[in-house]
Amino acid sequence: MLEKKVEVSIMLDFYGKLLTDKQLEIMELYYNQDLSLTEIAENLGVTRQAVHDTIKKSEKSLSEYENKLHLVAGLGEKIKLFGKIENLCLEFEGILKDKDVKQEEKDKCFIKLSKLIGQVITLTN
Repeated sequence: MLEKKVEVSIMLDFYGKLLTDKQLEIMELYYNQDLSLTEIAENLGVTRQAVHDTIKKSEKSLSEYENKLHLVAGLGEKIKLFGKIENLCLEFEGILKDKDVKQEEKDKCFIKLSKLIGQVITLTN
């Protein structure tokens, strides 16, 4: 359940402005401020059922945007690649400082780093 909440919250960050103002307000109250359906209904002067229906409709819209644009999925891939790049940079830093490492090893490390950066650029386009 927590995983779904996190995913919807991230989709809200990406696509929330594409929802109506009322949908966005309800989704932010539910997913980002963790209010219950009843609390939201009381705060907005609507029924609990109206809040529930708005959340379901909004979730569907967010999922449709993600299915077409893949921004959230791309974010996960980018995060993984940036982690790999960070680790490789740390490794590369040690290799560059070590005077006993041959140029061939340094070149191999640079090529790996270039390929990872290329993957990030490909995901961005």
